[in-house]
Amino acid sequence: MPPMTVTDLVPILQMAIGPVILISGIGLLLLSMTNRLGRVVDTAREMAVAVRGAAPEEKAKLTAELRILLRRGRLVRSAIYLASVSVLLAAVLIIVLFLTAIFGLRTAPVIIAVFASCMAALIGSLVYFIRDVNLSLVALKLEMLANGVLDV
Repeated sequence: MPPMTVTDLVPILQMAIGPVILISGIGLLLLSMTNRLGRVVDTAREMAVAVRGAAPEEKAKLTAELRILLRRGRLVRSAIYLASVSVLLAAVLIIVLFLTAIFGLRTAPVIIAVFASCMAALIGSLVYFIRDVNLSLVALKLEMLANGVLDV
């Protein structure tokens, strides 16, 4: 096989642009998700300290809020995990695209499977992220009801 020239590489690079952009976009989602997880962890730590010195009726309320924060943390962790898997699969896709072009392999089923898996992981990540957002709003509503800010 003759050595590849720059002209031979241009179509391969053009094919790899899509997954590279996908990696960049998911990276921004991961940044948002890790910030959200940090907020959940910080709030949970503050509440855990507050529970220790709280009166019994306040302790029950804070404990319920801590349970919600724990659920939210798990949801965000799952979202981060799946988004990371999606990025890894996009990187694998780029490698497969290059190997396919360089060695003339017939890997269409592999490319389809890797891309579909990448998208499935991204969709799963977004579902968990949306569930966390909804749960945070439920927690906010409960807190506002408990403090008498909202009426049922």
